[in-house]
Amino acid sequence: MPSYDNNLSRRAFGSAVSVTAAAAAVGLGAAPARAAQATAGPQEQEFGAARGRHSRRPNILFILGDDLGWADLSSYGSPHIKTPNLDRLARQGVRFTDAYSGSATCSPTRFSLYTGRYPGRVEGGLAEPIADKSVGLEPTHPTLASLLRDAGYATALIGKWHCGYLPDHSPTKSGWDEFFGNFGGALEYYSKLGLGGEYDLYEGDATYKDLRYYTRIITERAAEYVSRDHGGRPWLLNLNFTTPHWPWIADGDTEASAEVERRIKAGDARALWHQDGGSVEKYRQMVEDLDRSVGEVLRALERSGQANDTLIVFSSDNGGERFSYNWPLSGNKASLQEGGIRVPNIVRWPARIDGGQVSRVPVFTPDWTATLLELAGTRPHPAYPPDGASLAGYLLRGERIAERNLFWRVRGERALRRGDWKYYRGKTGKDQLFNLAGDIREQADKAALEPARLAELRAAWEKTDAGLLPYPA
Repeated sequence: MPSYDNNLSRRAFGSAVSVTAAAAAVGLGAAPARAAQATAGPQEQEFGAARGRHSRRPNILFILGDDLGWADLSSYGSPHIKTPNLDRLARQGVRFTDAYSGSATCSPTRFSLYTGRYPGRVEGGLAEPIADKSVGLEPTHPTLASLLRDAGYATALIGKWHCGYLPDHSPTKSGWDEFFGNFGGALEYYSKLGLGGEYDLYEGDATYKDLRYYTRIITERAAEYVSRDHGGRPWLLNLNFTTPHWPWIADGDTEASAEVERRIKAGDARALWHQDGGSVEKYRQMVEDLDRSVGEVLRALERSGQANDTLIVFSSDNGGERFSYNWPLSGNKASLQEGGIRVPNIVRWPARIDGGQVSRVPVFTPDWTATLLELAGTRPHPAYPPDGASLAGYLLRGERIAERNLFWRVRGERALRRGDWKYYRGKTGKDQLFNLAGDIREQADKAALEPARLAELRAAWEKTDAGLLPYPA
């Protein structure tokens, strides 16, 4: 099978087309891996590295949406959600079409980003997701933040942590100099009440009282951080929004907020799931608010004069949920079908990477950990080898990325992608094989036609799985 490189002209977009036309083309049988990814802006070029440029070590701004689906941005095909700030970010950088999260739910993917390894390497990563104080990211484990801090970076995490609770686990115990945000998997956007009814807004390890809309608060904090003088040091900011995760409360929805808060305080353990709330329209409002918030942070970065030397990565922690626009993918959050793990992924670094580009190279969350460490001039801890591959050579020097395995495991499901082929076993226990180049929707099972390939990919999955921790009974 061929290796990936930056000479993919036979897959070029041609002229940009409207999102509506793209969706219709998919329905008519056009190659859906490409047709559903049109942009409304200028024509995108296939990725090519801008060789020969030099710069200082970049600041790093890594932005995560929460349960944001692959096609929830207008630049990824949404026909009804408008995301001009993120679309502009894509036009100024590289948009990845075949990018994946490290897992199918919140905390395992965060483990994979912070450690650069499969979630199943550590006990906390086996929780899908973390729901109590029994496990978390152990402070002794090297992280992206601790390694960058040791290399001279200022480090901060603003927003959702979801890798364990106090007193044993927190960002400030795992390499981040500063933390402002929530520990749990979800919170009511105004009252800040979490899944157990606890107040969940912290500065460092102390509660911080602010009953304004949560997205506004962390946007302000992030804008302040990227505007700050860090004493000449480069910085890392992990900006983790909870938007558009449930409960389905947009900015200004004070009545819905009050009702969810009342139910939490009355002991309704599932109030935050908000299963009787939300709508496609409400979801649109929340995603568009996320886009506006990202825009505010980017404008603050521009005003600071640091934008040229700041590497920005935007992604999501997993695929979309109830009201997400996932077409043409099958499945959603918690599934290892494409809809559960394929996510939007945008990279911008004006000093080193040209804009207006698209990359179809398959990448996943741990790759970014390895990439950022290399770009910062440091390496993973030798006792904790990474499971991701650095993309630095590809992005900056045009080096080929050899074909490799992307591996996922959740309770009851398994998946592995190699090139265009994906091996998948869902909760039915049936092994399936899909060629994603022509079947992004995973409907044409090739297992019976390609038994040798199926066996090879299954064996590769099982070899990796054998090196991971088993799930507790």
